[in-house]
Amino acid sequence: MSRRGPAVKRDILPDPLFEDVLLASFINHLMCDGKKAVAEKIVYRALDLVHSRIVTDRLPEKTIYNSKEAREKVLELFNKALESIKPTSEVKSRRIGGATYQVPVDLSSSRRVTLAMRWLIDCAKKRSKRAMFLKLADEIMDALNETGGAVKRRIDMHKMAKANQAFAHYR
Repeated sequence: MSRRGPAVKRDILPDPLFEDVLLASFINHLMCDGKKAVAEKIVYRALDLVHSRIVTDRLPEKTIYNSKEAREKVLELFNKALESIKPTSEVKSRRIGGATYQVPVDLSSSRRVTLAMRWLIDCAKKRSKRAMFLKLADEIMDALNETGGAVKRRIDMHKMAKANQAFAHYR
C-alpha cells in the first residue's frame, strides 16, 4: 500500500461524439498502446451496431451520427448495459489468526463502474469473432438481455459474497 496517500482522481474530458464522461472513460479502458482513435472507432461502430439491431432492425448506415435522438438512445442503451453488469459487493481476502477469510465488502460507485467496464471489455475480447467491434456489440447486447460473460461474472461475485456472509463481521 502506498504511503503517500490516495491517488488524485483526474478529470476526464467527455468524448467528442456523445459528450459523455462515462463513455469517454470506457474508451480509455479499451485503449491499447495510446491508440485512442482506434478505440473510439471500435466503440462507436459497436454502439452503431447495437442501435441498428435494437431500434431499426437493419444493418447500420451511420445512424448514430445523424440525429441527436439516436445518440441519446444509444447512450441510454449503453448505460443500461453497464447498469446490468455493475456488482454491488465483492469479497476481499483478510488474514486473521493464521487463517485467510474471504470477507464480503460493499463497493463504492466508482469501483462498481470500473469493474463493469473491465468485465465488459474482457468478456468481449474472449469472444470468438474476428473484429473487436462485433464482439463488443454482442457483449453489450447480451448485457442488455441479462446474459453473457460479464453478467455471469457479476452473478458469480454475488454468489461468492453471499456464501461468505458468515465472515462479514471481519470487515
